[in-house]
Amino acid sequence: MTKTSTIKIGTRGSKLALWQAEYAQVKLKELGYDASIHIIKTKGDKIQHLSFDKIEGKGFFTKEIEDQLLEGKVDLAVHSMKDLTTTSPPGLVIAGVSYREDPSDALLIRTDRIDTHLDFHLSKNAKVGTSSMRRKAQLKDFRPDIETVDIRGNVQTRLRKLFDEDLDAIMLASAGLDRVKPELKGITVKRLHPKEFVPAPAQGVLAYQTLETNKELRRIIKKMHNSDIADKTNIERGVLKKMEGGCLIPLGVYCEKDANHNYHVWAAYAPDLNTPVKRFHTSSSTKFELVDTIVNNLR
Repeated sequence: MTKTSTIKIGTRGSKLALWQAEYAQVKLKELGYDASIHIIKTKGDKIQHLSFDKIEGKGFFTKEIEDQLLEGKVDLAVHSMKDLTTTSPPGLVIAGVSYREDPSDALLIRTDRIDTHLDFHLSKNAKVGTSSMRRKAQLKDFRPDIETVDIRGNVQTRLRKLFDEDLDAIMLASAGLDRVKPELKGITVKRLHPKEFVPAPAQGVLAYQTLETNKELRRIIKKMHNSDIADKTNIERGVLKKMEGGCLIPLGVYCEKDANHNYHVWAAYAPDLNTPVKRFHTSSSTKFELVDTIVNNLR
């Protein structure tokens, strides 16, 4: 991959996905490499009328992009890491990860529907739009009166549905809000602390995926790689892998590291929406058996 060749970046076409691809493009430019952006439609983009649990297969937002990587049509894929399966398809590797944006979930509440006397400032029997099983499970665990409504689409689409479908609130990743910066007229944003309302593994992190054999590009991406973030997301995704779950599993895992390099992990899991959420927090000076300890306490 010479400095005269152009690196082809594959991405979804949403505003957030394009922000992510453009971020990688800028980082490559800083290293002296040109990159072009190629939009690829995924199954998750094409099928908007079904909730995630009704779409067959894994990798709703990644498979088609990965296929084009394997076919050599693009050189680099930029994904929201939380959308990636924990095992890369044969021939592909995650060559690097980005910094981490705010990992928390956010409630976007219609300002005229707020009740500051109740948890999350959601009114009694509020209708909250989300298709995430993890978010549904934790919301219902904190507030059993809440009704969750399946809602799909990009950030702008879901914001529109907040009003069009007469919902009280919707849930989004704070990272998406910070990156896209949508207009939020008539909306109050309440960010939920990741140690209490536990986010998806690797939420807020971008993953750079390449062909395993493309060693030149892998060396370039290594210069963009954030090893400290990878250290923490490896634990989060390690739990997800051991729990044998994809993006559908109602599992949240969040890891922090302190100044003394001790690991602090918060996890929340429910086998289904009718089961109370099981929560676990642990601290450790080593990664040794840390993932197993978390998994054993969640099962």
